[in-house]
Amino acid sequence: MDADRRRLLRAAAYSVPALVVPGSSWWEKLSVQGSSRGSSTGRAVGRSDVDAVRDMVSLFSRIDQRRGGGHGRTAVAQYLTTDVAGALSGRFPNHQVRRDMFSAASELAYLCGWMAFDDAEHAIGQHYFAAAVKLAAEADDPALAGHTLRAMAHQALELGHSQKAVELAAASMDGDRYTLASPRERALFGVVYGRTLVATGQPQAAARTLLRAEDDLAAATAGDEEPNRVFFFGEASLAHETACALRDSGDLPGAVREFRRSVRTRKAASFTRTHAVTLGYLGTVQARQGAIDEACATWSTALDAMDGVQSGRTRQAVATMRSVLSPLRARGMRRVADLDARAAGYLAAST
Repeated sequence: MDADRRRLLRAAAYSVPALVVPGSSWWEKLSVQGSSRGSSTGRAVGRSDVDAVRDMVSLFSRIDQRRGGGHGRTAVAQYLTTDVAGALSGRFPNHQVRRDMFSAASELAYLCGWMAFDDAEHAIGQHYFAAAVKLAAEADDPALAGHTLRAMAHQALELGHSQKAVELAAASMDGDRYTLASPRERALFGVVYGRTLVATGQPQAAARTLLRAEDDLAAATAGDEEPNRVFFFGEASLAHETACALRDSGDLPGAVREFRRSVRTRKAASFTRTHAVTLGYLGTVQARQGAIDEACATWSTALDAMDGVQSGRTRQAVATMRSVLSPLRARGMRRVADLDARAAGYLAAST
């Protein structure tokens, strides 16, 4: 992106009214439109070009999981708006290659949105999520559209827009978006939908949805043909999202149990960012239970894990940590003072 476009996106505000799921006619129109995309005079685009885009998505997705959305986000956006945007106007040898290129471009746009969301650049994230949904519709790829709608629901939920979040999450579970998704991806859709149901005061429906997500994940096998975009979602992620739902419903012991399961089962070296966030959330729940020493130990481990991570979600977890510790600082507790100083240092270095 050029500098002017970057400034415009940064200045834009996250728009709640824009969170409207298009009707069936919109999806059909985009699918038909996509079938005619391309140019007889554009550059030749083949299977190797699709594979190259997917390789880039895989590379930067793994960087995001380890280092957070603040690492490499500009490079990903630049690749999307130059190389990949140019390929979408190219000459395709057949319909399948065209569809696959649009799907790959959608995954890249989704990744741009996710990294911006993680880095607390919410308007930019929303912009790329909308582009990803459009590209998935043009590719006639319902499961991929559902994947992005799930991310949009997650973002809306984190920003406090619960009703919009549940609408988006329900849309991700609707029709072919769910039925054509792999079991692992279905589980991902389900845990986010479950969290939005809790946030909108529907605990029984949430419990059923979370159990269904557990069943979906249990049905995933090593031999499944599943998209690379769900590589991160396993037992640890399911436990993390379940813990968030339990926390938000007021079940603090259940939340602690699931957060601990997430910490225990996650490969922290590969999924460092979310591991650190999980520890931050766990410490806050422990503090709410009155277990301050235990919370401080957990938060100290979280800060260790955050070294080198650039993420708005880790920053928020640390800000929450400092807020909880604030009433305790006046008591002269050395452990609290040392932890708070470390937290302040992390925030100063990462903002």
